[in-house]
Amino acid sequence: MTVASGDGGRPIDPGTRIGHVHLKVAEIERALGFYCGVLGFALTQRFGGQAAFVSAGGYHHHIGLNTWESAGGSPPPPGTTGLYHLAILYPTRAALADALRRVEAAGIPLDGASDHGVSEALYLRDPDGNGVELYRDRPEAEWPQDSRGGLAMVTRRLDLDALRRER
Repeated sequence: MTVASGDGGRPIDPGTRIGHVHLKVAEIERALGFYCGVLGFALTQRFGGQAAFVSAGGYHHHIGLNTWESAGGSPPPPGTTGLYHLAILYPTRAALADALRRVEAAGIPLDGASDHGVSEALYLRDPDGNGVELYRDRPEAEWPQDSRGGLAMVTRRLDLDALRRER
């Protein structure tokens, strides 16, 4: 595979961040029930029954939801390209534990729960079948290192009972 670069491969500015994700959904109300009702995002703006924007902490929006091309639609079938998952970063382990309790109280099943060494993550699906990762990063000083001092990410089973006890 050839990777094209307009300037010889100079890295992107390290301050660059992903600002938001915009999801096609079948029903705005159902999507808002999940993102606002279960996860706790705040509705910041709405365009009738066709689009809504939600955020955490007063930002203009972290997640856009729309039915412009997907009203009444179904998730794409396996074997197609598209979004694998969106990842929501929680600031603390206690905040991630709160998210787990919210998801469980809503009866939403987890697809998985992993300890990656650098992070702890919960995996699930929103009502439209979009993959959602809820995670928290460990402090960089705790990240696992390989024998040469490089990053050594792992995938282990996350202890959900211990996470549930986190306050």
